[in-house]
Amino acid sequence: MDEPNWLDDGEMRAWHGFLAAGALVNREIEQHLKREGLSHTQYETLVRLAAAPDGELRMTDLADALFTSKSGLTYQVAQLEKAGFVRRAAAPCDERGVVAVLTAAGRHRLEQVAPGHVATVRRALLDVLTPAQQRAIAEGLGAVAQRLTAR
Repeated sequence: MDEPNWLDDGEMRAWHGFLAAGALVNREIEQHLKREGLSHTQYETLVRLAAAPDGELRMTDLADALFTSKSGLTYQVAQLEKAGFVRRAAAPCDERGVVAVLTAAGRHRLEQVAPGHVATVRRALLDVLTPAQQRAIAEGLGAVAQRLTAR
């Protein structure tokens, strides 16, 4: 059996930095959004729907865009539906498909929460990084995401 390709000191620092920063930034985001009455997935759902044509996306496409399971998204969308921020409807071109549609109340809620969310993202992540570090992270993590989603 081949010897594992162990991480060297630099790789270990990168891995530990990624784990710590990811967990701590996510905690900051979750805490802020919890105070606003939303989960991170719910907020991102509103963002994706607001950016979509006619404010609607197929549930499958939404789950893919959010890197979450269809069942997990179904639960989150149900919560948004109860709050009146989203409604579900039959997909126009596929009677078996379902679309999530952003309501006017959902768009208004997003407009209320977004400034605080952006401030939290800046405070927790972006403001501590130089523009070069931001580019490096965007490129590096973008490559990781692309590789893992291409499977």
